[in-house]
Amino acid sequence: MAALRRLLARRPGAVQALTAGALMGAGDVIAQQLVEQRGLHGHQGQRTLKMMAIGFCFVGPVVGGWYRILDRLIPGATKTVAVKKMVLDQGAFAPCFLGCFLAITGAVNGLSVEQNWAKIQQDYMDALLTNYCIWPPVQIANFYFVPLAHRLAVVQCVAIVWNCYLSWKANRL
Repeated sequence: MAALRRLLARRPGAVQALTAGALMGAGDVIAQQLVEQRGLHGHQGQRTLKMMAIGFCFVGPVVGGWYRILDRLIPGATKTVAVKKMVLDQGAFAPCFLGCFLAITGAVNGLSVEQNWAKIQQDYMDALLTNYCIWPPVQIANFYFVPLAHRLAVVQCVAIVWNCYLSWKANRL
């Protein structure tokens, strides 16, 4: 655990990207095995690898960077500060991030621009409303209790269920 803390202190972006990629992959495995009940023979390994790559290259860097920006925009650690951070996170960041996530997933899955846009229109509002059912209380606790360096890891642990939902939603064709 001490080695992980040292690595996180030295290379926070790399650790956050690896964590996000691994947990996005775990969410996809859960989606395929428990939600879609594909079984081991029906498991789409390429899909899991794609979700992991999106976690490594997009989710980890973008969310980790967002938390650093948010801490500079709204400094402090009071309950009021945590609520302000959550409102900005859920009101500004989450809608943009979710749209980008769906667009990237569609592109990685080989959808044409027209197909991708139709899929985003089909899935976006449902995913955003589901987001609002899960994330506001998680984010208030995260912004109030968790140090900046560990926020993405906490969110990604909670997000295994969210990632499972996103993987299922994004990969329904």
